[in-house]
Amino acid sequence: MGLRNVYHLGLSESELEGARFALLPGDPDRVEDIARTPPFNGGRELARKREFRTWLAYLHGEPALVTSTGIGGPSTSIAVEELAQLGVKTFIRVGTAGSIQPHIRVGDVVITTGAVRMDGASTHYAPIEYPAVSHHEVVDALLRAARALKVRHHAGITCSTDTFYPGQERRDSFTGYVPRRLRGITEEWRRLSVLNYEMEAATLLTMCGALGLRGGCVTGIVDRAGGRITPRSLASGARNAARVAVAALELLVKELPVNGAERG
Repeated sequence: MGLRNVYHLGLSESELEGARFALLPGDPDRVEDIARTPPFNGGRELARKREFRTWLAYLHGEPALVTSTGIGGPSTSIAVEELAQLGVKTFIRVGTAGSIQPHIRVGDVVITTGAVRMDGASTHYAPIEYPAVSHHEVVDALLRAARALKVRHHAGITCSTDTFYPGQERRDSFTGYVPRRLRGITEEWRRLSVLNYEMEAATLLTMCGALGLRGGCVTGIVDRAGGRITPRSLASGARNAARVAVAALELLVKELPVNGAERG
């Protein structure tokens, strides 16, 4: 069988050098910064097509990818699907989020153990009763990385929505209107101990569980639910999430084999 090529990412299997690990930011403008975050070294861009931008970098000689997914479940599903076709086995979403709980501050990071599936894309991979949960080895690595870096962090449930404005009960939209069925939903999630809002984790984790891959998610908090995002808060949250994700990936590369012998 010849080497595989994938359409949307604009990548071929030969370019990946056998990479089995991928970090997944949403924003293509964050890809290079993450790929240059120590201890990554020797990074270079492989492709940029639509919202999908991919860099290849190295952790202690092990190739790893940083690929942007764009916003939301549909484009995330394309990135994960095509990277899996090229041999990637471990995926960590690294992004930003809004806090739902009052004790979670801007600049903190949330390590997702499971996700509320308020998306639609995940239902194309498994029924709604199927849990969207992070792989335990990925969660462990993220927790150890955050502790080692002394980054203030929280582990728990994330809510993934298909829309940024009504789905997260935001009133700073064009009309300020939130449909009746979504009014009060943030308070409900707060009482159910959900930590944060974002838009990709449920799709990623459902896919990884259903497809036999390892998945996880770390997000930096850039605002409180319903609040406004500032450049300063965005930079702080994104930076802390990236540092934790790269440090966790280093642990996974060095220490956590899959199925006994094979890493990734």
